[in-house]
Amino acid sequence: MTQSENRKNILFDRPGKYRISVQGLLDESWSERLGGMRITASSLKDQGQVTELVGQVRDQAELAGVLNSLYELHMTLLSVEYINGD
Repeated sequence: MTQSENRKNILFDRPGKYRISVQGLLDESWSERLGGMRITASSLKDQGQVTELVGQVRDQAELAGVLNSLYELHMTLLSVEYINGD
């Protein structure tokens, strides 16, 4: 399946699981504010401190809310990855 065919299978009005990476450290206490996502911090040689958030979102509006919260915290967004629609 090509990448464009795979994108056609993503339904933006349904729940989906996402992995979001940001530069910097984010404490686990922010999980509730960020839609209950699991927060894991690590250190990468080339990027320094990186925080990964993984979790289910109800729809694109909730995903936008999580991304807006990260923006308000001045976190540099490294990636947003759709994992699946479980």
